[in-house]
Amino acid sequence: MSGLPILSLITFLPLLGALVIAVLPSDNFNLIRRAALGTALATWFLSLILLAVFARSQPGFQFKEAVDWIPSFGIQYKLGVDGLSVLMVALTTTLSWISILASFGPIKVRVKEYMISFLVLEVGMIGVFVALDLFLFYIFWELVLVPMYLIIGIWGGANRIYATMKFVLYTLVGSLLMLVAILATAFTYQAATGSWAGAFDYEKLQAFAAAGSFGQNFQMLAFLALFLAFAIKVPMFPFHTWLPDAHTEAPTAGSVILAGVLLKLGAYGLIRFAVPLYPYAAHSYAIPIIVLSVIAIVYGAVVSIVQPDLKRLIAYSSVSHMGFVTLGIFVFSATALQGAILQMLNHGLITGGLFLLVGVIYERTHDRSIAKMGGLAATMPLWSTVFGFFILASIGLPGLSGFVGEFLVFVGSFTYAPAIAFASIIVMVLAATYLLWMFQRVAFGAVSDFLAGLGDHLTDMSRVEFVTLAPLAALIVVFGLFPSLILDFLAGPVQHFLLAAGAAVGG
Repeated sequence: MSGLPILSLITFLPLLGALVIAVLPSDNFNLIRRAALGTALATWFLSLILLAVFARSQPGFQFKEAVDWIPSFGIQYKLGVDGLSVLMVALTTTLSWISILASFGPIKVRVKEYMISFLVLEVGMIGVFVALDLFLFYIFWELVLVPMYLIIGIWGGANRIYATMKFVLYTLVGSLLMLVAILATAFTYQAATGSWAGAFDYEKLQAFAAAGSFGQNFQMLAFLALFLAFAIKVPMFPFHTWLPDAHTEAPTAGSVILAGVLLKLGAYGLIRFAVPLYPYAAHSYAIPIIVLSVIAIVYGAVVSIVQPDLKRLIAYSSVSHMGFVTLGIFVFSATALQGAILQMLNHGLITGGLFLLVGVIYERTHDRSIAKMGGLAATMPLWSTVFGFFILASIGLPGLSGFVGEFLVFVGSFTYAPAIAFASIIVMVLAATYLLWMFQRVAFGAVSDFLAGLGDHLTDMSRVEFVTLAPLAALIVVFGLFPSLILDFLAGPVQHFLLAAGAAVGG
C-alpha cells in the first residue's frame, strides 16, 4: 500500500458520500439510505484493510501523510496512526455503518439531512484519531460538534433543545480551553526554537516535551486547560451532567455514536496529547484525577440504581464505566493502561448494543419507563435473549469482553493503591445489581398492562435490527475469549505513553 493515502481516503470518503447524497432527490428515501449505508460500509472496509496491513510490531506512527497547509505558522495537514488510533478508527467505522442501518426505520423526516449529518460526523470522528497536527486535530474536534448538534436538535426527543444547548455549551467551553492550550504550546515552542516549523506538529512537540523544554508552571496551566476539555467529553465527574440529557433526547443512532465514539474522544485526547506533552503536570494532577475517577465509578453506579428510564440508566452507567478508563490512564501502569484502552473499545461495543436494544423497544412502545415494562421475555423472546447477553457483557461476565478491560484496570490500580482497587470491585457488584435488577423488571414476570394494551404492535426484533446487533455480539465474544487480538496492537502505544509520562520524574 506504499504511496496510497489510505488515511485520507478513510477520513474523507464519508464526506464524498455526503456530497453525493446532497444532489439526490430529497423524496427518494430508499436511494438516500442505501447511498449512506454504502458509503459507511466502504469506509468500514477500508478501515479493516488498514487494520490488516498495520504492522503491530513496528513502533511509532504508520501510513503518515504530511503536506504544508499554513507554512507561515508551521501548520500541516499531517495524518498517521499507531496501534491505539487504528483501533479507534475501526471502532468508529463499525459503529457508523451500524448506526446508519439502525436509522432506516426510525428516521422518517428530513432523511437526506440526517444522513449527510451522520456522514460528516464520521469524518470528524475519524479525523480526531488520525490527526498528528494539533491545529488539524482541533479542526476535526470542532467538526464533530456541528452534526451532533443537528442530530440531537432536529431528530431528538421532546426536550431536545434543552439537551442540545447543554451539550453545546459544555463542549464549547472545553473546546475554547483546548484552543488556548494548543496556541500557548505552539507559541512556547516557537519562542524556544525561533521558528514556527513544527510548532503544531505532535511528534516534534512530544520530543520537545520529552527533553524537558516546557517549563513546569507552563505545563500546570496548559495541562489543566486540555484536561478540562477532555474531561468534559469523557465525561468525568463533575463535568458529566450534559450526558444523561443528551442520551435521553438523542435518537437511537445518536446515542450509539455518543456513547460508542464521542466519549472516547476525551479519553483518547488524554492518552495521546495531555499526558505526553505535559508529563510533569500529569503526575502533579494524578492524585486528584484518580480521586475524581473513583468518585465517578461509584457515583455512576449508585445513581444508575434509581433511574426510572432505560436510557438514563445506561447513560449513568457510562459515567461509571468511563471512570475505569481515566483511572487506568492516571495510575501510570502498563497493565492498567491496557485495561483502560480495552475498556474504551468494549464500552463502545457493549453500550452501543444496549442503546440499540432500547431503541427497539422505544420504536414499538414510544416509552422507556422501566415501571411500564414487564414480561417482555414472553412477548419478545429474541429481544430479551439478546438484551440479556449485552447486560451480562456490561457487568463483566468472564468470557465476554467487558470483563478483561475492568480486570486489567483492577490489577494495575491494585499495585498503585489497594484501596482504589477495592472500591472498583465493590462497584462491579453494584453494576451487577442495577443491571440485573433492571433486566428482571423489564423481561420477566407477568406482561404489564401497558404492554398488553399494545397488542399486535409489540413484535419481536426484525431482521435489520438483528443484523445491527449481531456484529457487536460477535466481537464481544471474540475479544472476551481472545483479548490478545487487541493487546497486540497496544504494546507500542503503551510503551510510548509510559516513556513520555516518565519524563516527569526524570525517566
